[in-house]
Amino acid sequence: MANTPQARKRIRRNQRRAVINGNRMSRIRTFVKNVEAAIEGGDKAAAAEAFKVAQPELARGVARGVVHKNTAARKLSRLSKRIAAL
Repeated sequence: MANTPQARKRIRRNQRRAVINGNRMSRIRTFVKNVEAAIEGGDKAAAAEAFKVAQPELARGVARGVVHKNTAARKLSRLSKRIAAL
């Protein structure tokens, strides 16, 4: 258990940040799933449109420190490769 006031404050702050970061990750996953669903449906135009919306969302996750830069780059690369293959 935290003994100092600073440690107690860090626990409170970490709990708040965990909720915010969880929401951000959920939002990113939703956008990526939208792209994957369009790819599975075989609709290249819809997949490309969903990809355009997902790109800045992933970039925002990187900027906020929720997603590692290489993870986002890997996901974007794989999605764009799958869209091009349609």
